[in-house]
Amino acid sequence: MTVTIHAVSTPGEVRVAVSSGDELLDYALWRPGAPDSVGDLHRGRIAAVVPAMAGAFVALADAEGFLPDSEGAKGLTAGTILGVRVTRAAQGQKGPRLTAKLTAEEQAAVGTGSVGLVRRGRDPLHRLAARYPQAPVIADDSALAAGLRSTLGARLTLQPGATFNDDIAAAVDALAEPVVDLPNGSRLSIWPTPALVAIDVDSGAAAGGRHQHEAINRAVLPALAAQIRLRNLSGAIVVDLAGLSPRRRSALAPDLERVLASDPLHPRFLGFTALGLAEIVRPRVHPPLHELLNSPLAAALAALRGIIAGYHAAARLPVLRAAPPVVTALQGDPVALADLVRRTGHNLIVRSDPSLPNLAWVLEHDDG
Repeated sequence: MTVTIHAVSTPGEVRVAVSSGDELLDYALWRPGAPDSVGDLHRGRIAAVVPAMAGAFVALADAEGFLPDSEGAKGLTAGTILGVRVTRAAQGQKGPRLTAKLTAEEQAAVGTGSVGLVRRGRDPLHRLAARYPQAPVIADDSALAAGLRSTLGARLTLQPGATFNDDIAAAVDALAEPVVDLPNGSRLSIWPTPALVAIDVDSGAAAGGRHQHEAINRAVLPALAAQIRLRNLSGAIVVDLAGLSPRRRSALAPDLERVLASDPLHPRFLGFTALGLAEIVRPRVHPPLHELLNSPLAAALAALRGIIAGYHAAARLPVLRAAPPVVTALQGDPVALADLVRRTGHNLIVRSDPSLPNLAWVLEHDDG
């Protein structure tokens, strides 16, 4: 079947889904007002050399990143101006990871001057368009399409109001849930923690005799690899397979390596622990989906989606009352509120309410 890239937009956010028929192949969230900075090219300044960490901290235009010795920090001194590219998004309190190993074209673009952003890296839609170079791109919004036309050309089609079909929409919605029900009656339970991602395989209704457990687990592995990729799970991942002794699980190692092989981030299967847990390590480049979906900005953008869903050319918009972190995130996004105004013709009144839980928000009618 034909592979198609769908770009469905709401204020401040574009959901990008790659599908083949009713199968979701890849998925990404694009927030133009809050890019993750991966691929950004900067002129940076060495802020501090840290021999104990085998690298240096580099001051950027709006952040501080870390440049390992192996990526070009070795031998540099504080105050040095140099070109760097972001290779890994910031994580928690850690700034972005950098490299100074630039191409000749990048070095020329950096040129000379003070600290500053030279150019942005590719957004999620263009990353997926490059991964699927023959796939047509369907955008649902004229402003979005206008911004993409110069780079995507004839690949791009504007279909106002276009959305995902029911199967793709259900698959996208399921990515926000921790439990994945599979067609054969088994289930995956996916639980990210600060240290690792734990995945439990439950044979559920697929359970049979002991001799069937190996076949059940083998049938689950393609869905397991797909969920790791679709959710962009990264770092340490441990998987507890269903109903097999630790010794018998080793027979599944070749199958696990095979289903992971098509992942563009090349995750590595490290083997089974003494408890029989499969260990996988997948590079963290972009933030995983669960981080994007559980943030103050995610809550703010959900509120804007709620406004759009209920908007019918009303004389005014409802008032958004939200927790302070949600208000701060929304006001820090230079795109989302302007996009709402473009779509509705009205400005949004936003009120901060410290009494609300951290990610909470409420839409209220303003009678004033």
